[in-house]
Amino acid sequence: MGLVRAKNDDSGYAGRYLAVVADGMGGHVGGDVASASTVLDLVHLDQDTTVDVETVLPDEIQTANSILNDLVSANPKLSGMGTTVTALLLTGDRFQYAHIGDSRAYRLKDGVFEQVSKDHTFVQRLVDEGRLRPEEAEHHPHKNVLMRVLGDSDASPELDIDQFPITPGERWLLCSDGLNAVVPDQITERIMRKAGSLQQTVDDLVEVTLKHGSPDNVTIVMVEVAEDVEYEEPVLAPAREPAPDTGQLQVAQQGDLEASAAVIRHEMSIRPHVLVGAADLATQTGQIPMVTQRSAEKRAAAILTHKASEPDEAPDEREFDPMRRPLNRGWLIPTFLTLMGLILASVLWFGFAWTQTQYYVADYDGKVAIYNGVSQDLGPIKLSHVDTVTHIPTEALPAYTQQRLRNSLAARDLAHAQDIVSELLISAKQACPVIVPADPQSADSPPGLPNYCQEVTP
Repeated sequence: MGLVRAKNDDSGYAGRYLAVVADGMGGHVGGDVASASTVLDLVHLDQDTTVDVETVLPDEIQTANSILNDLVSANPKLSGMGTTVTALLLTGDRFQYAHIGDSRAYRLKDGVFEQVSKDHTFVQRLVDEGRLRPEEAEHHPHKNVLMRVLGDSDASPELDIDQFPITPGERWLLCSDGLNAVVPDQITERIMRKAGSLQQTVDDLVEVTLKHGSPDNVTIVMVEVAEDVEYEEPVLAPAREPAPDTGQLQVAQQGDLEASAAVIRHEMSIRPHVLVGAADLATQTGQIPMVTQRSAEKRAAAILTHKASEPDEAPDEREFDPMRRPLNRGWLIPTFLTLMGLILASVLWFGFAWTQTQYYVADYDGKVAIYNGVSQDLGPIKLSHVDTVTHIPTEALPAYTQQRLRNSLAARDLAHAQDIVSELLISAKQACPVIVPADPQSADSPPGLPNYCQEVTP
């Protein structure tokens, strides 16, 4: 909520394992679409995750970013949209944390209140570089200029990721910048320290934000680590959302909005949660911003698995009619097998041909390279080959980016792969400042500059 804007570009989700706040870029068309799409693509993580616990959250956020790119490709009017994301995922005895943008995460633990997140803004960069004092940043005319967000402008956005051991009683606050823009951290801390329910704390924070005249929407998610207690499944309302039938799922995979909404509503109806903002409005109205198969298929696969475990219908009684004359079906099996063989051969051929229209970016002998094909192999058959080897050393990239390169970065086409390489070149140059050697004729690296930097800082 807020006092100025009629359109809510914020989205928030709070469940048993997942908490997310996303603030869409309200200055662009589609800010609400960006935040709603991102949050709704993450809600399936709200479960007891045990696989790839350290990478599942950032990987899914990167997938959400790819979906935003696909949305823009399908609807150019959304060009320029973006969203911040600040998220916590409970895995065992730790919180997995991921953040990009200027939404914030605060923690109150063992009596210590601190801001965990770091704003990815132009002004914060000036402060980090010592070119601006923190007190001056509060009134800087460009304090809201974002340097990093999810959106169609960045093929591979760099996230802040971390993990934190949990302690019973600690509290976390995730919020959009509508709160900290008008409410000093001292007041936020005082309200968080007050004994009371999470709902009361959120209500108090919203009330004080409105009193200070927030010019932006404000979304707040509070999280508290409870003592170990036996968990009881909640009693769900009798009219919970039914699972869509197979026909709906097929339409959802083709991008139908209402079918996609039905899939998501069903998934969320089976777990306790709170959904607010643009994501809640999109779910209720059925206007889910989903044009790709990725999210729909993830939900469809889960529902189809559930359907497969249900008992089959009773067999047709006509099959047991002793008066029926048996039919000669001896020709059916050979014909069926022949037909299936032809279909399988056609599928394999067209599948291989399709793989050769794909591209991805990955490591090749210590360098960033563009591959033509897909990163998987079919037994001894290679489904990809190196298209271009760049001069960018993988050593010059952040550790998380190196890990993603080892798993490959998918691209829509060659132009998209080249865009990804351009982004990686920028990251490599940031890690390798230009240092001119004392002797211009010397082939040795300048003092303090790693050898691999010579290739990205000529």
